[in-house]
Amino acid sequence: MRWYSALFDNEQIIEAALLSLKIAATSATFATILGTMAGLALTQMGRYRGRLLFTGLIAAPLVMPEVITGLSLLLMFVSLQELIGWPVSRGAGTITIAHITFSMAYVAVIVQSRLSSMDQSLQEAAMDLGGRPIQVAFDITLPLIAPSMLSGWLLAFTLSLDDLVIASFTSGAGASTLPMVIFSKIKLGVTPDINALATLIIGTVSIGIIIASWIMFRQRKRNEVG
Repeated sequence: MRWYSALFDNEQIIEAALLSLKIAATSATFATILGTMAGLALTQMGRYRGRLLFTGLIAAPLVMPEVITGLSLLLMFVSLQELIGWPVSRGAGTITIAHITFSMAYVAVIVQSRLSSMDQSLQEAAMDLGGRPIQVAFDITLPLIAPSMLSGWLLAFTLSLDDLVIASFTSGAGASTLPMVIFSKIKLGVTPDINALATLIIGTVSIGIIIASWIMFRQRKRNEVG
């Protein structure tokens, strides 16, 4: 067990893990908000000028290689720095913006799929009863798509936590995420503390899957009884 102790004594890995969790939580939250808005725009607003272009922009991060996405974002940040002086330096902020950019596309696809299969008569009935569009959105639409929003948040969180290529392009000095630290270490050979870290990650994910499966099983049984 001494390698687990060595792992928790490694400040570089601990700081990188905390930074990765912070970036992942922030980017997943904003990606969920923006992705939900994009999904609503694609399904609830009918046909409008620029819809095809907007659809293409949403789908682009899904099909573009990560190297192209990372390089494009790097060039954008460099150009912005020369034009307006922002960002002052690349770091956690630029990584977060980059992760929001590509992960919101996944959220938009998930939310759009749920909205496309949703019974539109519920929204129409609410409007017939005097509900305003914004009230219907908060009282009817959002509760119905809440599971897909949660799924999108979890997917965006996982993609951000797992990303190496885009973070490598958009990071700067003193802002190394956990995948970047692990990648830099394994180039010199896999050490036992990295094996201990991998074991902890696999164990955490396995426990999460078991808990989620148990909750789904209980809910299914409750629905069958009801």
